Amino acid sequence: MRSSLTDTESSWLRPFTVLLVCFFSCFMHLGAPEVNLMEARNFVAAREMVQGGSWLIPTMNGALRVAKPPLPTWAVAFTQQFTGLTQDPGILRLPAAIMTTLLVFFFWGLVRELIREQPGETEAPGRTAWLATLVLASSLLVITVGREGHWDIFANSLLIGSLWALARGWFTKTAGWGWYILSGLLLGGSMLSKGPVALYAVLLPFLGSFGVLRLYPERGPVRPRRFGLLLALVLGLVVGTAWPIYLSVQHTVAPAAMAVARVEVTSWGERHVQPFWEYWNFPVFTGIWTPIALLALAVPFARQRAGRYIPYRATLAWVLVAFLLLSLVPEKKERYLLPLMPPLALLIGGMLRHLETVLRNGLRPRPETTLVRVWAGLLAVACCLFPVVLIFMKLPAYGPGSLPFAFTVVAFLLLAVAIVRWGFQRYQVPVLMASSITAMALLLALLAPAYPLWTNRRAEPALRHVDALHHNPALARLPWYTLEELHIKRVWDAGRAAPSWPRTPDSMLVKPRGPIAVLSGSTIAKKLPRAWRDQVRLQVVDSFYVDRQRKDGRWLVTLVTPVR
Repeated sequence: MRSSLTDTESSWLRPFTVLLVCFFSCFMHLGAPEVNLMEARNFVAAREMVQGGSWLIPTMNGALRVAKPPLPTWAVAFTQQFTGLTQDPGILRLPAAIMTTLLVFFFWGLVRELIREQPGETEAPGRTAWLATLVLASSLLVITVGREGHWDIFANSLLIGSLWALARGWFTKTAGWGWYILSGLLLGGSMLSKGPVALYAVLLPFLGSFGVLRLYPERGPVRPRRFGLLLALVLGLVVGTAWPIYLSVQHTVAPAAMAVARVEVTSWGERHVQPFWEYWNFPVFTGIWTPIALLALAVPFARQRAGRYIPYRATLAWVLVAFLLLSLVPEKKERYLLPLMPPLALLIGGMLRHLETVLRNGLRPRPETTLVRVWAGLLAVACCLFPVVLIFMKLPAYGPGSLPFAFTVVAFLLLAVAIVRWGFQRYQVPVLMASSITAMALLLALLAPAYPLWTNRRAEPALRHVDALHHNPALARLPWYTLEELHIKRVWDAGRAAPSWPRTPDSMLVKPRGPIAVLSGSTIAKKLPRAWRDQVRLQVVDSFYVDRQRKDGRWLVTLVTPVR
């Protein structure tokens, strides 16, 4: 009976719970936040592909866009072709959300391969990998990055998929050529998403930990598998370098592409530069799992305990090597820590398996009971504080007396009661795990719509923005140009390209042959060549504000018509 129940749980219940968590983490209120800077660049380039631009030589607002490989942009462009030229960010973020879900399942498959020889696997086969997968799917950084339509989630997801396929081929009893080919294709896809970044931050740390026989004896000898490994690497390099090679043989764009490549390389040491120790707080990016992450990184405590369920030394080395390599790069951003989340989730999964196993057997060892009580206390306090935070946010739709506020209070207080009763008093670790995941799901379900209200809380009402230009019939069929650089987010909002006014090689404005619309932060009469004054007619036909307040600036839309 027990075996039958375990088989049923493994066959459908575990995948269902992972999919359910991914739904809340990746898809719930996906369109609520407004488009950010990185998304705007990707969405504008995808829109111009669909509107007739080149898919192999992308443009962004009419200018060459080769700073990033095109695979994520292709995914958004295919979505726009299928759904139409939509401005709905929720639809355009679907490729990233799907890729995040793939990351979670790729990681699940990889962990199952890596821990198959662990002593604890015989106690509850597959449970450790399942718990680690739930941890990854509900981690804060995975949620925040995975819900945004840019490059990082594509590169990391495809590379974790490449490692999973490589592990399947490595441990299979047959030749496994199909798995090595899949590994190479996914590796190439990762390079087509963000160049060699994921190779540096994910592949090198993984090979430097699980590839070392002393840290991971289960890997076995390399010699019988060397041709498969070579096939995966060569195929990955061929696929991943195909697009850069294509650009290099295009004489019209090769010089510009090389210049952009040099800028991208130097930017690693010149833009967003932070000190070496900037990433020391990386465990907090697991969000609700931070207490267990800190516990799993406490080597004297966790090595023997979690080591029964996961290859602790190799996993810890994966985390530390990735942390070191990321810290060596002067350019630092929070989303660059995404490569740390998979190995950290594996460490947390091993620690959770130890806690639930020991406390379920009724042994009640002193350190574990104290730590579980601390964890439960922190969770209960956090649940009680969420409604208080809503009060201080002072959002009309979420204030005291509103239905969302009442539902939030009831849901989180009930959750706090369950945590105290079964977690704090009875040491039920599965209840604490379920409560943590439920709390994150409730936050996304109830409070995600409040985010745009919070960001727009100081916005002045009734301001005309660039998207209103769609309703001006005088601008519908005219080309748009700018005299100053229009922020790329406003270009996205405009729904069409507004490139800089063309200039001659000596930087003189090119005289238009027909009517054009010029967007500028001030009147343009004094900015035009004097010789044009009697040759063009200027008429201000519209205007818009560039941000949420009047003080942020107002742009004019001037109709420039040649006089014949």
